[in-house]
Amino acid sequence: MISLTVNGTVVSCRQDKNMILFLRDDLRITSVKNGCGEGVCGSCTILADGRKVKCCTQKVSAFVGKTIVTVEGLSQREKDVYTHCFSEAGAVQCGFCIPGMVLSAKSLLDNNLEPTLSDVQQAIKGNICRCTGYKKIEEAILLSARFFKENLEIPLPETDGSLNQRFKRVDAKEKILGTGLFSDDIVVPDMVYAKALRSKYPRAIVNKIDISKALQHSDCVKILLAKDVPNNKTGHIIQDWDVLLAQGETTRYIGDALALVATNHKETLDEVISLIEVDYTVLDPITSPSQALKSDAPSIHPGGNILSKEVLKRGDSETAIKNSKYVVTRHYSTPFNDHAFMESECAIAQMEGEDGLLLYTGGQSVYDEQREISHMLGIAKEKVHCHSMLVGGGFGGKEDMSVQHHAALMAWVLKRAVKVQFSRQESLLYHTKRHAMEMDFTTACDENGHLTGMKATIIADTGAYASLGGPVLQRACTHAAGPYNYQNVDILGMSVYTNNVVGGAYRGFGVTQSCFATEGNINLLAEMVGISPWEFRFRNAIEPGQVLPNGQIADQNCAMKECLLAVKKSYESSPYAGLACAFKNSGTGVGLKDIGRCILSIEKGIVHIRTSAACMGQGIATMATQMFCQQTGLSPTVIIHERADTVRTPNSGTSTASRQTVVTGEAVRRAAEKLFIELQQGKTLAELEGREFYGEFSAKTDPMGSTKENPVSHVSYSYAAQVVILDKEGKLQGIVAAYDVGTPVNIQSVEGQIEGGIVMGLGFALTEEYPIEGGYPNIRYGRLGLLHAPQVPPIEVKLIQPEREKLPYAFGAKGVGELCLIPTSPACSHAYYRLDGKERNTLPLQNTYYKKAKNA
Repeated sequence: MISLTVNGTVVSCRQDKNMILFLRDDLRITSVKNGCGEGVCGSCTILADGRKVKCCTQKVSAFVGKTIVTVEGLSQREKDVYTHCFSEAGAVQCGFCIPGMVLSAKSLLDNNLEPTLSDVQQAIKGNICRCTGYKKIEEAILLSARFFKENLEIPLPETDGSLNQRFKRVDAKEKILGTGLFSDDIVVPDMVYAKALRSKYPRAIVNKIDISKALQHSDCVKILLAKDVPNNKTGHIIQDWDVLLAQGETTRYIGDALALVATNHKETLDEVISLIEVDYTVLDPITSPSQALKSDAPSIHPGGNILSKEVLKRGDSETAIKNSKYVVTRHYSTPFNDHAFMESECAIAQMEGEDGLLLYTGGQSVYDEQREISHMLGIAKEKVHCHSMLVGGGFGGKEDMSVQHHAALMAWVLKRAVKVQFSRQESLLYHTKRHAMEMDFTTACDENGHLTGMKATIIADTGAYASLGGPVLQRACTHAAGPYNYQNVDILGMSVYTNNVVGGAYRGFGVTQSCFATEGNINLLAEMVGISPWEFRFRNAIEPGQVLPNGQIADQNCAMKECLLAVKKSYESSPYAGLACAFKNSGTGVGLKDIGRCILSIEKGIVHIRTSAACMGQGIATMATQMFCQQTGLSPTVIIHERADTVRTPNSGTSTASRQTVVTGEAVRRAAEKLFIELQQGKTLAELEGREFYGEFSAKTDPMGSTKENPVSHVSYSYAAQVVILDKEGKLQGIVAAYDVGTPVNIQSVEGQIEGGIVMGLGFALTEEYPIEGGYPNIRYGRLGLLHAPQVPPIEVKLIQPEREKLPYAFGAKGVGELCLIPTSPACSHAYYRLDGKERNTLPLQNTYYKKAKNA
């Protein structure tokens, strides 16, 4: 028996187990999160005798005689101060890392109430945040120090939730204090645990799967094979992904699931799985698109190795380039990249009634989950009830089925509750990544630096399955020519199957890759013309009423030139400053269905905002609340925003393509407008008890290849100009970024999204790697190259809001979640080019302060 004190109570542990399991499973202290399982991320931070400790790799016995504190054990004053300060600063997005950040803050402030910024950065350097970029967390800790030192009173709750102001997130408190529940925080009675046996090889024939020994294990509950799946193919758009791979079939990557095992205790899952015997015939994997495109290459899928092909042609690029004064042709390479969201994938499924299924998930669309699971099981969609818990980051990585379908399948067979969760290593190895791309870009201009035409070939490695490979390729193509005013373009894109890990949705959605290429060529053209890269961009930057290279006319809600003007001084302040521009769509676009929906229901005097738009940290609940308040003038204190739920909330589509602020925000506004009419007639919420008000917005766009002279590819675009400043050693000194996101909904959230995106972009440009060797990812969480707080330079965000005569949908708000990181890598590349004159056309950039040349 091991005794220790946790949050002021003496507790006992019968066996020496991992400390995080004792806290979470035995004591049900769920603020302590398991983010990585290897003592790197800091989500499991606790205080032991006042010292911060990562408890995911330590045994309970290491804490004998110590006093343990988690956020649950903070004093009420501490809870109030940290809640206010982290909310006020905008330090909370997905929230998964925040309790650990709070405890790291406490470990500092208990001993130092006059900390410097450097002190704060050192205090949290062991805590990773993938959302915020750290700046607002640092501000929150400094503000907390002031509140403690000066014994300041906590302000009263805000009553004005209108747009374009500072406003505390409505979900901040539960995330700061760890009371909000993520999927892994739920315990269901009679729950079993499931996990899939994965392929040992990226490409091999599965001759036989022998489960006989595994079935004899005393803790084994059930083992399912492909024959047990009613419909064995799933997929976000194209149903080509095997739920379980059958005997006689050929594996496509090491993440292929061969058998699904359920046990009574999660500790025995690996033990049972190890008893399954698989006989393989190993084949040579196809590890690159160039291999896959060879005429004699074996087909990974029945239709061949080309998932999709896109062509975007306007004008006569060949003639334009031929007649141009200056022409630049370069090859660019961008790698696979892991999302590294703080919460690994987890889902719980259980029976609901006699013939229904209830799923607790943390994905990016409960309706996508409902659709794919109902198809897999061969049951009506209405029989699958999906409810979203808090989502610990997504960035596109939680659009595909990862664990949800396996939890649902096992629960359906067993008629029992089932939890399936990826370990961090399983998430790294098996789930989707940013597409690696090989790109050839030719860009031309006249003698005055006006762009005349461009040609591009973009080859994307979509890995073993389709996932979002088609739409990602489309965005890479529709944005490839940049936010500039010229129309002679010829872009060919192909997404190719390989035996690598699957390429899926990732923040930036293909534009991150093609922007890196086109901005690199522009820098070289500017040099040839003899003008500054800033002047070159300004001469070509799109203006309202002009035509983008994809044919769409830029609307009045366009401020690309204003963004450039906002960063001009910063760019010219240093000889080692790099510049890049970018634009990114809001909304799915290209002719696809793109609908936002909202129901407002009046229940016991409270307005319930019901929309299925998933929040992965970007602040959907706050956005919807402020849209409602702006339209009605009501106080946010009379509003509840419900979690996405297929029974309660209408389908608002996937949280992807930076679409929810525009599409669902407008749906909320329209529903609120109907309620507002009733309020104007003198009715009170009490008199409207039981009433519902429905709002819907459908964004109409034109498909790829439209014959229209000026097709509308996307309902809205956001624009950005970003400057990255180095010192003479090549170390980051600062970032200045100007963003046109229309009307900001929430100042802290917009700034925080941008700051976090920039830091993610810095990682993609300079430090992060996801190496794959022969189809095998060679990576662990601690070697991803994620940036820590002391490594992040000062970031200045400028929100550009020119006066507009007419605001479009959603009060003129536009998405920013993806745009924020797109210009970062080309700006970094340009900064290093100005530093030493060397071109760097491969990411992560080599021979820099952060990464030495591979052949060095």
